[in-house]
Amino acid sequence: MSTAISPTAYNYKVVRQFAIMTVVWGILGMGLGVFIASQLVWPELNFGLPWTSFGRLRPLHTNLVIFAFGGCALFATSYYVVQRTCQTRLISDSLAAFTFWGWQAVIVGAIITLPLGYTTTKEYAELEWPIAILLAIVWVTYGLVFFGTIAKRKTKHIYVGNWFYGAFIVVTAMLHIVNHMSLPVSLFKSYSAYSGATDAMIQWWYGHNAVGFFLTTGFLGMMYYFVPKQAERPIYSYRLSIVHFWALITLYIWAGPHHLHYTALPDWAQSLGMAMSIILLAPSWGGMINGMMTLSGAWHKLRTDPILRFLVVSLAFYGMSTFEGPMMAIKTVNSLSHYTDWTIGHVHAGALGWVAMISIGAIYHMIPKLFGRAQMHSIGLINAHFWLATIGTVLYIASMWVNGITQGLMWRAINDDGTLTYSFVEALQASHPGFIVRALGGAFFASGMLLMAYNVYRTVRASDPVEAEAAAKIAVVGAH
Repeated sequence: MSTAISPTAYNYKVVRQFAIMTVVWGILGMGLGVFIASQLVWPELNFGLPWTSFGRLRPLHTNLVIFAFGGCALFATSYYVVQRTCQTRLISDSLAAFTFWGWQAVIVGAIITLPLGYTTTKEYAELEWPIAILLAIVWVTYGLVFFGTIAKRKTKHIYVGNWFYGAFIVVTAMLHIVNHMSLPVSLFKSYSAYSGATDAMIQWWYGHNAVGFFLTTGFLGMMYYFVPKQAERPIYSYRLSIVHFWALITLYIWAGPHHLHYTALPDWAQSLGMAMSIILLAPSWGGMINGMMTLSGAWHKLRTDPILRFLVVSLAFYGMSTFEGPMMAIKTVNSLSHYTDWTIGHVHAGALGWVAMISIGAIYHMIPKLFGRAQMHSIGLINAHFWLATIGTVLYIASMWVNGITQGLMWRAINDDGTLTYSFVEALQASHPGFIVRALGGAFFASGMLLMAYNVYRTVRASDPVEAEAAAKIAVVGAH
């Protein structure tokens, strides 16, 4: 394999930029999450101002953690993985640079417009039409860079991780463009092209697949590269990975209606969404098991390798949240969980436990290689970060489970004469201790990101730019 590629190998510059911004946006997005969680404990933290109110900052939080933190992690890892597995440089350095600066521009646009109240009001699709158009242009460019690089690959085979990244790029483009179809009436106001139940259905077809493709399929691409790499073991079953891919992308797209149980959506559509969500458990767990079994013969490494610990614990949370999701999609369970904090707990089991943890593990794996270092500045700090993240996630989701079930039971309790047993305010009072524990859990998780930032800073500062460039050139020989 020593002659696989020329010495001017990879474009690591754009990977470095996205990797660093993953950490920056992670701190800002999660810090804002802790702040708005604290607003539910101490409402005075709204400061009586419209642009610091929970209703305006909450969509900014979701956009920062999903699209800024998660998005930068996906860009960084996909550009890294596609070059290394295809043994070729990105097809265009200038287009790759455009995706970096364009993506940062979208995020800055969100930071400015959302607190000012410019919003489409659609979950995870709040950005108004000028920013949405920029996002679409950046995303299509991303697709051109990614698939163009695959087209000029030096290897005959397309590694399975690239299948997952490719599907996530294509489907995210489709979801974003279709759901954002709208009629602009001013520079920052537009009205959806759809109406009523149709609008709701298309929004949750988008909304759940923002979870299903942006926050699952893309990160599974990450899992299929970084878990075997960090464990130094081949993927457990390549055949299972292909079955996992096709089953996942076939089924996930149908699951959206489970967000609309007991609404104006036709009953058959609700039932179809429920059925597909339950079937989705199989491919989800197939992928989780494939990742876990990759550690066969390498479990002892968890004692000394906190990066591998991040990657493996993320798989455990992925398995848990992809069991919980299909269960919550069952109509009878949903009648208890709908509109409660249980849903918030479920989302964060996936967001903190799966998405953030696997991203953090992947960034820790990449940073030394991107900057020509043997390892991160401090393994001890990675270990501390792991425990802060794990404890924070458990506190967060456990408090929201307790709150959610409490709320669901209190809201449905009725007296003998048919009147409600509890007022909404009483349910809110019962939720208050859970709000405190959630804010504490979020603070644990966010503080871990500060340790990561310091660790990354020290690692980067110790690197030599010449060494870092050399790392991009010699990474190839015999690597695959």
